[in-house]
Amino acid sequence: MKSTILKILIPMFVGSAVPAFAAVSRPLHGGGVMIWLFIGFGVMVLLFQTAPAIVMFFSMLRGMFSSTSLEASFSPHKSKRGK
Repeated sequence: MKSTILKILIPMFVGSAVPAFAAVSRPLHGGGVMIWLFIGFGVMVLLFQTAPAIVMFFSMLRGMFSSTSLEASFSPHKSKRGK
């Protein structure tokens, strides 16, 4: 019985000590340059995707609520036959 308890407890103690050895010796109080570049790149991707999304959203709204097909398009080559 005693050897069975030791066979269970020893791996538990060793396994619980492993995260302590893997801990970082200093806290991340500013990170490195690469972390800030990665965050900045992610922010730029989000910003560059918002402009086309806003244009597409408003063009969909304009297409849904317009009375004619000529009013619905943003094309600079609209037909002049109605004027």
